[in-house]
Amino acid sequence: MAIVQESEFKGNAMIVLRRTEEDRFPFQFGLSKAKLVLESIEEIKAWVAKQEAAKPAKPKAQPGEGE
Repeated sequence: MAIVQESEFKGNAMIVLRRTEEDRFPFQFGLSKAKLVLESIEEIKAWVAKQEAAKPAKPKAQPGEGE
C-alpha cells in the first residue's frame, strides 16, 4: 500500500506518494494536478485495467528452477 504524505514546495502544498519509506523518487504533485486526477479517475482506472490485461502472464517456475 502506498505511503501518503503532505509536503510543501516553494510555498505550495504538495501530496507525496511513496511505495516504501525508502523510496528515493516519490510521486508528488500539487492541488491543480490533484484536481485533474480526480476529474479523470474513471479513465485512469480503465487504462490501468487495460494495461494489466495486456501484460503477458509470467511463466510459472518449474520444479528445480530458481534454486
